[in-house]
Amino acid sequence: MTPARDNSPGGAALAGSSRERQGHAPKARILIIDDEVEIRESLEALLTSEGYDVELAQSATEGERKLESRAWDLVLLDLMMPDKSGMEVLRDVRERDRHTPIFMITAWGGVEAAVQAVKLGANDYVSKPWDNDKLIIEIERAISGQRLLDENTQLKRTLKQRYSFPNIVGKSDRMLKVLDLVSQVASSRSTILITGDTGTGKELIAKAIHSNSPRVDYSFVAVNSGSLPTDLLESTLFGHVRGAFTSAVQNKKGAFEVANKGTIFFDEVGTIGPETQAKLLRVIQEKEFTPLGSNEVIKVDVRILAATNADLRKMVDEKKFREDLYYRLNVININLPPLRDRREDIPALIQHFLERFCRENDKYLDEHGHTQLRLEPEAMQLLMDHGWPGNVRELENVVERAVVLAAVPVITVDVLPDYLVQAAGIRTRPSENGALPPDASLFEIVAEFERRTIVEHLDRYNGSQTDAAEALRVPLSTLNQKIKRLNIDVKKRSEKSA
Repeated sequence: MTPARDNSPGGAALAGSSRERQGHAPKARILIIDDEVEIRESLEALLTSEGYDVELAQSATEGERKLESRAWDLVLLDLMMPDKSGMEVLRDVRERDRHTPIFMITAWGGVEAAVQAVKLGANDYVSKPWDNDKLIIEIERAISGQRLLDENTQLKRTLKQRYSFPNIVGKSDRMLKVLDLVSQVASSRSTILITGDTGTGKELIAKAIHSNSPRVDYSFVAVNSGSLPTDLLESTLFGHVRGAFTSAVQNKKGAFEVANKGTIFFDEVGTIGPETQAKLLRVIQEKEFTPLGSNEVIKVDVRILAATNADLRKMVDEKKFREDLYYRLNVININLPPLRDRREDIPALIQHFLERFCRENDKYLDEHGHTQLRLEPEAMQLLMDHGWPGNVRELENVVERAVVLAAVPVITVDVLPDYLVQAAGIRTRPSENGALPPDASLFEIVAEFERRTIVEHLDRYNGSQTDAAEALRVPLSTLNQKIKRLNIDVKKRSEKSA
């Protein structure tokens, strides 16, 4: 920036500022960090008259605290301060924030150092004394430029494919409506309550909202509310200072502070106790909190997403959940359907999990890294017909188990969990001499044929499972699974052969 030609002591603080403040919201928020009171007051008068919201810090330490307490549109940072140099503050800020414009304030003799600061991440420098008009122009240019970059970034996200949620699988009408709602609300600041049965993928939806929001470059912090006792939950959320309680041997940042400018996700928010509910309500309303054992109020800019499988409205009626907090959380509701209500998504989900677990286990992959594992029709039909009380999470576990146990590139009914087979109504004959019931299903008829064939081969090879498996051309592990499911008494067959 060109050095000032204005000879007034504070850089002619009021010169060139004929535009008066209007009764509308400030144009931007600016933080001034400088140990000289005259410089602070001069810049404050100038910028306030131009319609900016200005805050002051008289030391590097206070400035860093204010930098962490909220988001700023621009920072004016003195190069030389008694407690810490502006260069050090600049380095610290740029480690966590690459975007906020920072102007270094320097005296004439410090121009060389200011130029070095620009190389380290400062956007510009201000020489004392300064020219007011030029300074205002440079500030407006920097703020407008950053806002334009932010808008372009958001526009690029908006122009992505409408349903660009790679970890969420579903093309059923109900899931498309959910994803459509996610795409609409992701860019907003609104608090969202995600409801649905256990295992429906509420955290995946929360992550999708964060990933498609302007906060994507900042932290997504998940808090499992139901797994923590009240005192530990409050420490987890708000942090604590050393000595706050017996085991607090050092200061610790809480989830809200870690998630500043990002997103915090409360899983099973209905399990939070009354006292913590009150503190959470205050954070939502005031955007500030106090760590345990501290008197310092910390301001945060955090978007809150919450999830529950409980009926919070009913809990409010039963006085188990604060009504005011309920309405604060339930600004926008996204309800996830259970898997039984979107069965058309099951084949795609199965394929998704097959790809994932085959890669993780390095099994049955082609030269392009895609799975060659498939389900036999009977096994697929069984999975399609199951009620899935555990929803997508239950299906994920079943497919992972099948991949691990699969001895050939085809998943048969035999590698599926017993409870699924039994739930499908596939009955096993109580004895070798028993007969299938008149209402036997196709599964049972096939199972009976398999049973009879295995028994015949075991008898032929004197009860040797190894020889029987070789003759049937199936892996020994597969034969063992079928013998177990079909209740074939191998010991009896061996004794009979003897």
